[in-house]
Parts: sequence; C-alpha cells; structure tokens
Amino acid sequence: MDPLFDFAFTLSSCAFPSKCLPSNDSVKRSPMPNTFLERWHTAISRARAPICVGLDPDPSLLPPHLAADAAGLGIFLSRIVEATRDAVAAYKPNLAFFEAYGPEGLAVLESLRNIMGPDVLLIADAKRGDVLHTNEAYARALFGRLKADAVTVQPYLGGEPLQPFCREASRGMFVLCATSNPGAGAVQNLPTEHGPLYLEIARQAATWSLHPNVGLVVGSTKPEAVEQVVHTVRDLPLLLPGGGAQGGETLRVHQVLNKAGATGLFTFSRSVIYASKLDDFADAARTEVLRLQRMFAQ
Repeated sequence: MDPLFDFAFTLSSCAFPSKCLPSNDSVKRSPMPNTFLERWHTAISRARAPICVGLDPDPSLLPPHLAADAAGLGIFLSRIVEATRDAVAAYKPNLAFFEAYGPEGLAVLESLRNIMGPDVLLIADAKRGDVLHTNEAYARALFGRLKADAVTVQPYLGGEPLQPFCREASRGMFVLCATSNPGAGAVQNLPTEHGPLYLEIARQAATWSLHPNVGLVVGSTKPEAVEQVVHTVRDLPLLLPGGGAQGGETLRVHQVLNKAGATGLFTFSRSVIYASKLDDFADAARTEVLRLQRMFAQ
C-alpha cells in the first residue's frame, strides 16, 4: 500500500488517532550536546543555513487535491518535512493551527516529530505564559508529550512563572520581545527608564535562567529593533519571524547579527509551505529552501 494513502487511511479510520500514529517514544535521539544553545548551533551548522520553517497550515490553502481535514493535513505536512528536513535547522509549528483540527490535528503534530528526526529542532510556537503551576502542565505537554525542543512564551507575568520552560538545560524558551505584527509597537515601544519596553524585556529575560537556553522573538521586519537587542544582549539567540510573505529584511538583519557576533534563526512559513498549490508542493518547498540556503551563503 502507498505510505501516504496508508497515513490518510489510518487517520480517517481511527477513533483515537493519537494511538494509531507512531508514538513519540519511538524517536531515537542521537547523542546531542548538553545545552540548548549548543544544540542550536549544531542544528544550524548541519543545515548550512539559519533556516526555520514555520508550519502554519491553513485548510483553505491546502492543495485542492488534498482533503481539508486532518488526513489531508497529515499528508501535506509530512511530505513537506520529508522534502526539507535535511536542509533546515528547525521547524516552528504554530499550535493554534493544529488545535483547530481537534485531537486529530494534535495527533498529526505528534507524528511530525518522528518524521523530523532527532537532529532538527522543534520549536513549539505556543506563546504560553501563565502562573507557575499552570506552566508546569504546559511544559509537561510540550516537552514530555510533543517532544518539543523549545517553546515561545510571553513575559507579562515575569520570569519566575516561566521556570518550567527553562529548567532543563537542553530545552529552550523564546520570549516575545519585539514582534513583527502591526500595532505591536503601541505596547512594546512604551518608554521605560532604560529605553523602550522591548529592550527592558530583553534585559530581564537574560537573567531568567541558570542555563544558556533563553532566547528572544524579534521580527525580521524590524532591523532597527534587532540591532538594539543584539547590542543590549548579544549572547541570547534570536528567533526571527517575518521572512518570506511578511517581507522581512532578511539579509540586512543577517548582516546585523554577523557584525555583532550574534546568532539567530530566520523563520519562513507561507513562502515555503505554500510555494505551490499543485501536486509538486513538496518539491516546490524544497526548491524554496535551497534558494534560501544559497541566499544566506552569499
């Protein structure tokens, strides 16, 4: 039986898809460096470029020959991951798009962890941030069940409640700092004693863990903010959404990082996963990733 057909059949016919799909317990992790930052650098070096692919599956944008259900979602994303996993450092699934499919969507996300393999980072774009005991449960779900390597978090409750996300040296968290969405500046640019609020968040985030496993989310659409952040906290890794369809200034930001001796992963979502709406969507995604590789090599 064709493996893609078998995947769709399994999802559509099983009442409890998370028990039908391969367990994340089957992921055999190769020996990895001890800290998240070491794993981060290893993943970028293996991929030969600081590329992170965002997985934000919109059912209305799936190729028309695929069903807009969890089975179609599984086929779509599994083929994209299989086509690109050797050339990217990380994947960043936005959990909301999978949660919208219900339990079947979360089962697809769990299965993708196996397909990615142990050497690619999985950064769960969950934007979690609650009181301590709630975050303990979030961390168990994201790091324990999903086997994520890092998670995005919001800083509004301060650093103490975020400890479950950075307690383990090999796992990481990325704190929302200067985001790429329109209107973010109305809050993030509010003046403080030491400059705009986002820089104060960066300073405080740098003190929130005993391990080198805290990073910042800074939009690649804001090169001036990136420059100020790396000048303030050069050692924190940056997750840089906004490339591709959002028109981020990727090369300019990359030059800023190189000049400062800082490190960042650039996220490309729609420009990769929707590179084609035809049956060649996986090949088109790989072609776009390889183009990005060449761009960073210039």
